[in-house]
Amino acid sequence: MNIAHVALWTRDLDAQATFWQQFFGGKPNEKYRSKNRPGFESYFITLDDGPTIELMALPTLADAPANKEFPGWAHLALNVGGKAQVDELAERARRAGILKSPPRMTGDGYYEAVLTDPDGNLIEIVGE
Repeated sequence: MNIAHVALWTRDLDAQATFWQQFFGGKPNEKYRSKNRPGFESYFITLDDGPTIELMALPTLADAPANKEFPGWAHLALNVGGKAQVDELAERARRAGILKSPPRMTGDGYYEAVLTDPDGNLIEIVGE
């Protein structure tokens, strides 16, 4: 068994698709526009390895709660290879102004950095 895809609601579908292409080499499919649900659009982003990411947008999307800690997914962690890849990607994120936490060894043994996507969602990039 494996994860087929994970889904992420976004306010700016094209900015999210560009982010996943630029930072992780993701390949988007052609934008889907629902004929049954007016305003719903999505992309599936294919990564080199692992599950596909479905990016979804809807004009009536409600605001997220002010407190980011609530039941549901807390973050996405991507294994980008090794420490050198984490450092390189973290530096790119720093230059782009989206680095939340610089590379470090965590208490649970990961070498990781944390960055944010265009909607402020946390993405951990880890290396072995």
